[in-house]
Amino acid sequence: MAVAEELGVDHEVVLYIKDPPDRKALEKIVKGLEDPVEDLVRKDSKFKKLELDPDDFVGNPKAVVDILVEHKQLLQRPVIVKGSKSIIGRPKARIAEFLK
Repeated sequence: MAVAEELGVDHEVVLYIKDPPDRKALEKIVKGLEDPVEDLVRKDSKFKKLELDPDDFVGNPKAVVDILVEHKQLLQRPVIVKGSKSIIGRPKARIAEFLK
């Protein structure tokens, strides 16, 4: 990830399609998430195709984890984890501040 490299921060890139986070990893991300939990779910064409209701995920960590375990493509990215804290790295400028 370019921002982490520019800051000289050791980091690991997880290829979420090849090696998706399991339930335990997602629960850790959700627990430490500094963003609203519902933002972890992409509301894209796949979301619409599955006829999901965005309101079902508002303030509902269990529903977020459940849908991401079943449909890994809906994971918003990038997700940045530092210790027990996590953020959604959008906009990109948030990443540098979080990693400092």
